Amino acid sequence: MQTFIDHARSFGRAADRGDELAALAQGQAPQALFITCSDSRVIPSLITGARPGELFELRTAGNIVPPYTPGHPSSEAATIEYAINVLGVRDIVVCGHSHCGAVGALVRGEDLTAVPAVRDWLRHATTDDTGLTGSADTADPAVERAVHHHVLTQVLRLRSYPCVQRHDVRLHGWYYEVHTGTVRAHRSDTDTFTAL
Repeated sequence: MQTFIDHARSFGRAADRGDELAALAQGQAPQALFITCSDSRVIPSLITGARPGELFELRTAGNIVPPYTPGHPSSEAATIEYAINVLGVRDIVVCGHSHCGAVGALVRGEDLTAVPAVRDWLRHATTDDTGLTGSADTADPAVERAVHHHVLTQVLRLRSYPCVQRHDVRLHGWYYEVHTGTVRAHRSDTDTFTAL
């Protein structure tokens, strides 16, 4: 933790950052909303090369986009709505990743009674929606095929959000390999994930 504290103390003092940081006070105009997992190995700005102000992020356990439920606001729905309606974002990336603990737990049918909040959150990615339980990925630590399916489920959910329906929003499904750094994108014409 001390390394983080030391870096935070010196971050704003760097002479080459002064003008860049001052410009951020004028507002933000991100190019995309990047929805991904809270996993510490997945760093959106590192993966995309985005600079401050260029990428609006939504991170959830398992990069889950919960179903849109009118009258029951969620932080995820608020973030998506704000990105589209206020910031004018027209590209949304849902990025799953290899070795995902959330998808792996679903695939393997793990007992999550010791983490009830996690268990209840993962119900947003139930087997009814994703077909993950009993998947052929059970023995694969990367759970690649299951994550691909899971990403596409989240993209499909996004299409049900009123703000997405009202605007010309482009939805992208990505898969990030934590062990290689490779990023693959879903191609709807072939229904495959291929390298960017």
